[in-house]
Amino acid sequence: MLLKLSLSSLYARLVTVGMTVIAISFSLMLYMSVEKLRTSAYTSFTDTISQTDLIIGARASSVQLMLYSVFRIGNATNNITWESYLDVVNKEEVDWAVPISLGDSHKGFRVMGTNKDFFTRYKYRGGQSINIDKGYLFEDLYDVVLGAGVAEKLGYDIDTPLIVAHGLQSFSEHDDQPFRVSGILEKTGTPVDNTVIVSLAAIEAIHVDWSTGAKIPGQETPIEEIRKMDLTPKNITAALIGVKSKLTIFNLQRWINEYPEEAMTAILPGAALQELWRVVGVVENLLLGISIVVIFTTLIGMTAIMFSSLSERRREMAIWRAMGASPRTVVGLLMLEAIFISMLSILLSVILLFFSLSILQPWIDYNYGILVNVEMLSLRDMYVFMTFIFASILVSLLPAIRAYWFSINDGMTIKI
Repeated sequence: MLLKLSLSSLYARLVTVGMTVIAISFSLMLYMSVEKLRTSAYTSFTDTISQTDLIIGARASSVQLMLYSVFRIGNATNNITWESYLDVVNKEEVDWAVPISLGDSHKGFRVMGTNKDFFTRYKYRGGQSINIDKGYLFEDLYDVVLGAGVAEKLGYDIDTPLIVAHGLQSFSEHDDQPFRVSGILEKTGTPVDNTVIVSLAAIEAIHVDWSTGAKIPGQETPIEEIRKMDLTPKNITAALIGVKSKLTIFNLQRWINEYPEEAMTAILPGAALQELWRVVGVVENLLLGISIVVIFTTLIGMTAIMFSSLSERRREMAIWRAMGASPRTVVGLLMLEAIFISMLSILLSVILLFFSLSILQPWIDYNYGILVNVEMLSLRDMYVFMTFIFASILVSLLPAIRAYWFSINDGMTIKI
């Protein structure tokens, strides 16, 4: 009886109730959108590199090494010698290694020297590999592979010529050794998108006539002679390391950190990413704060709507009393209405959320590198919904108590 009466009352105020449900639904959708963006941003950040056991470089903090080797932010404190790198590679525990050489740029984009193993060993988002979109990986000494972001922003295509600048500014260029775009990678949503990738031999080649960071005046070795040289690197910036057994990671890390021939640092990528996220995670805290404010505002709005409708419904409540409803029944009806409104709002907000995410997810991923999860609701979401329904019951107590006093004072007298 009470349930049927509550549904009939809601149906009689279909327009008002419908607008209330829509308003609350959009607020809940905003909350869930912010939450999904917050968790997806964290997941995308921590999945920038995966299935790499160690990253090694010159002595530095774990955050600094992670920033310049993976995110191409900042500069290395120093390089490590090729001999030291080989000592690490030749350790029994090491399964594979990918050397990385940084320091040059092209129109503001970092140039990274590496080998072809980088394209098969570098993993992101839990194990995805880098794929070529156009062309092929570098075959010639002066071939270059572009990240999707570089090609898009500079308008480059296959066979486009480019000049690498020494350092991070374009004050001094290696214009005597032009490169040619041989391949363009697919979008990854990682720093690889904004990287110009060449071979380690190419990095050595463009620095043949350079010494202590400057070009030697009057010296210009012909390209034909450079091609015949031994272009084995003398130094590298960092290296990605994979081990044969996870049980040996910490022993290998300690050996590298205590390496007597040179000051080196070995970091665990996962731990370093967590540490780095704590530094930049103020955005996550801000989004979490916004989520809480949105929910709080939604509950206040729901209470205000119920209060504003009480005066208009005094006639309705008098009719209820005339039909034999007690003041407590009136309170129960209002609380039941709050439950129905909150449940309808949750259902509509979920539909709106998944509809909007299914449309916007590819755009967000492509432009911001954040893979928003469009799967089913998480256990956390269910807890939030249950809490919201319980909170709706609590906030409905205030207008329900007011309705209780209205029903006592008015009795069965119809208030016009």
